[in-house]
Amino acid sequence: MLSDQPNLVPQLEKLATQLEGSLQFDRLSRTLYATDASVYREMPLAVAFPKTESDIQKLIQFATENGTSLIPRTAGTSLAGQCVGNGIVVDVSKHFTQILEFNKEERWVRVQPGVVRDELNRFLKPYGLFFSPITSTANRAMIGGMVGNNSSGTTSIVYGVTRDKVISLNTILSDGKKVVFGEISQDDFDRKCGQKDLEGTLYRQIFDELNNPEVREEIHSQFPKKSIHRRNTGYAVDELLKAELFEGKEKFNFCKLLAGSEGTLAFTTEIQISLDPLPDPVDIVVAAHFESIHESMKSAQVAMKHPATAVELMDKIILDCTKESIEYSKNRYFVEGDPEAILMIEFRGKTLEEAFAKGEALIADLKKANLGYAYPIIEPEKVASAWALRAAGLGLLANIPGDPKAVACIEDTAVDIDDLADYIAEFDEMMVAFNQKPVHYAHAGAGEIHLRPVLDLKTQEGVEDFYKISRASAELVKKYQGSLSGEHGDGRVRAAFIPLMVGEKNYELFRRIKYKWDPKNIFNPGKIVDAAPMNQFLRYETGMRTPVHDTVMDFSNVGGILRLAEKCNGSGDCRKLPGSGGTMCPSYMATRNEKDTVRGRANTLREFLTLDKKENAFDHPEIKEALDLCLSCKGCTAECPSNVDMSSMKAEFLYQYQKTHGVPLRSKAFAYINELNGLGAKVPGIANFFLRNSLTGGLMKSVLGVAPKRNLPEISAISLRKWYKKYYASLPGPSNKIKSIYFFVDEFTNHNDTEIGIKAISLLKKLGYEVKVINHEESGRSALSKGLLEKAKKHAESNVRIFEKLIDGNTPLVGLEPSAILSFRDEYPRIVSKELVNAAKKLKFHVHLIDEFLGKEVAAGNIKPEAFSTQSRKVKLHGHCHQKALSSLTWTQKILSLPSNYSVDTIPSGCCGMAGSFGYEAEHYEVSQQVGELVLFPAVREAGSDTIIAAPGTSCRHQIADGTGRKALHPVEILWEALEK
Repeated sequence: MLSDQPNLVPQLEKLATQLEGSLQFDRLSRTLYATDASVYREMPLAVAFPKTESDIQKLIQFATENGTSLIPRTAGTSLAGQCVGNGIVVDVSKHFTQILEFNKEERWVRVQPGVVRDELNRFLKPYGLFFSPITSTANRAMIGGMVGNNSSGTTSIVYGVTRDKVISLNTILSDGKKVVFGEISQDDFDRKCGQKDLEGTLYRQIFDELNNPEVREEIHSQFPKKSIHRRNTGYAVDELLKAELFEGKEKFNFCKLLAGSEGTLAFTTEIQISLDPLPDPVDIVVAAHFESIHESMKSAQVAMKHPATAVELMDKIILDCTKESIEYSKNRYFVEGDPEAILMIEFRGKTLEEAFAKGEALIADLKKANLGYAYPIIEPEKVASAWALRAAGLGLLANIPGDPKAVACIEDTAVDIDDLADYIAEFDEMMVAFNQKPVHYAHAGAGEIHLRPVLDLKTQEGVEDFYKISRASAELVKKYQGSLSGEHGDGRVRAAFIPLMVGEKNYELFRRIKYKWDPKNIFNPGKIVDAAPMNQFLRYETGMRTPVHDTVMDFSNVGGILRLAEKCNGSGDCRKLPGSGGTMCPSYMATRNEKDTVRGRANTLREFLTLDKKENAFDHPEIKEALDLCLSCKGCTAECPSNVDMSSMKAEFLYQYQKTHGVPLRSKAFAYINELNGLGAKVPGIANFFLRNSLTGGLMKSVLGVAPKRNLPEISAISLRKWYKKYYASLPGPSNKIKSIYFFVDEFTNHNDTEIGIKAISLLKKLGYEVKVINHEESGRSALSKGLLEKAKKHAESNVRIFEKLIDGNTPLVGLEPSAILSFRDEYPRIVSKELVNAAKKLKFHVHLIDEFLGKEVAAGNIKPEAFSTQSRKVKLHGHCHQKALSSLTWTQKILSLPSNYSVDTIPSGCCGMAGSFGYEAEHYEVSQQVGELVLFPAVREAGSDTIIAAPGTSCRHQIADGTGRKALHPVEILWEALEK
């Protein structure tokens, strides 16, 4: 049964053949689109990916004829459930992504709804223009969604909201007709009213309604205060009153109504928006620290008397969440003490002095009013990281441990800035009655506060409080004549309270408008009007037991593997595109499929592990399909605000799934690559002949399912261990050693990259370090990636036992291959037996990637630039994914800059696409190459022939060679060659 719809499979199958795009109605596709970033879940009938306007017209016709509905969707980051419904979800983010027309002189651009806000601004930047509304989701939020929600963001106090920017909209109405809405004169309005079609009916209706003095009076008396510019409650009929037809001087424009209508009135296919000149280039942020929320709200009023471009609040709960995030803990450098709240106030200027003067003037006023206790000024080069900390707030809230979570239900209230402090004080008193300590996360300068109660929506009590708190909040907002929705929209979570907020008469006006535009209720039903109760269709059924699954890896810190998946709140950070930087999520960047996001995978795991009825809870082909293109890059480990570690969950899934289905031959071959290489190393010449030979090598690739275009890694003539035993003692080095280190001989360096290992050891000894190599196990990385967790566990436990008593802060363990050595830091403490956990945790602090070790020795003054060449060279650096997630590329940049005239340029690439064995696998080859082509390959090809390409990872170097024909070097190779011999 498909949701609560009749069985329409035959009709859907027919529709699928008629579309130029695609239509999917399998269980996995429907699961992926059953949720957004809200607390709601409802299984859709199908998911459509239209390519043309004709496709959308066919979908409208289908919905009309079959009594179903269309739910428009772009990035799916809606917090109020706007993208959730039981009809056909229409995802325009895959194909409707073009910038269609741009006029620099008139400062406007026309785009399709699937254009990402930040991508648009990258296009506009060379022309000195930008689209000014900026949400915390700007690197994946799309213009269509921003129009649907009337988004605003941090700078709305200067630039206004999306509605203010919309010039015209190309739409398709519920009768399938294409209509363009934009500014029209009074004469044109009259002509429209004379049309005998649905468009004419709409113009006649709105005139008849708003020309009525009683209707206008009801709007004025019941709508939020006009001083509140963030107001998204219901349909924006108050904006239409500003037209010359009624009470104002503006030309009439239906776009004012359509912006913020959440796709309930028409389907938008093109959007024309006005642009603003780029702001002054120099920005600083005053991070004012406070001991109470009330004090910070009073300070927001002070800040608004200054020329601030943003006034944003973070409270202690959010700040505490950032401590546990690998990525965002780095951005806490400006936090002093333990503030209850920080107000981030941005100032801009043409010069640093001008921006600083504005900031210092505010600080003086705050001190004069005895508000705040610290006022660090964040300088331009660090502003982006500070805002990244603030923007991550939504996702970071999911890090609250356990089932109770900070829930989006009252998070979008807006009041007059002069009412803000009193409103918050009264709100906090109200929350005490519910035994709540709310989360405060705010656009304080705009009077909008993202307040969140912490609730367990798996329990009846939590669901009841969900409604009671929402109701009480609505009543309080109404008391202050505020807006229940400032920018996130009504959706499902606030729609039921619209009659309370604007009065029954205005609500009935909304209903009349909705059903005149959409008589058969096919456009996103149940949003804004006639919504289901706000505590129905939640992600979890009340009283549902959270299943506990026995796993090899230890997920107890989050309550098990299922709760790790549940940490994903749908914020969609994993949908960002390559231009935004970072690693997460490479497969999505290549395919643009929701299935290939961390969110999509987490939703799939949550759905099937929660509702499973099988003996093996992991035995679901849908989970296998969703995880198939996960490259285990670990980008999500650091970049996902919720720290949803998909790499670990994939390893565990493969282990559990293979208990039922067995381990494929290819997986065994890759997991046992060290043993196979060990055999080949006995006769490396013969082994390499068979690997190189097109007949035998081709046969091996065919049997194992390796891509024919890949070159198989060859076996070194001598293993690193044998070389060390034979030659280490004769290597040159100073008589006085700086310190001793243990060198981890990983399985890749030992047999495939011996020459790099030799140079690393030679470099270390030449620089004054005693290098010790002992017998130890392989890292287990290959076994981890293929789900052979028992094998990986054996290696991990052996290595912990071997090294726990040998290494410490003075005598560290140093490794060459990031994916191998960083296993000590990441997986080892979670896979070893309980009696070894403490030893593994202690060990990880003394295990270093060679880049880290050398960088720290440089900082300690033990390695000096004078030891290296003064020749000028250019280096382009591609970082390894695991290094970026679990360490830092800063160390590599630092050591490659040791030669005084080496200039190092870091390629802004994410994953290379090889990801261990992933890129070798025949069915993954194409995606692997697509990932490489996103940023890395073009950057390498553009580099001059005299530019050195650096890559710490072995798989990265192979990918660069296969994809570009260029040889990349490990950083230690570069340093060895630069060393003054």
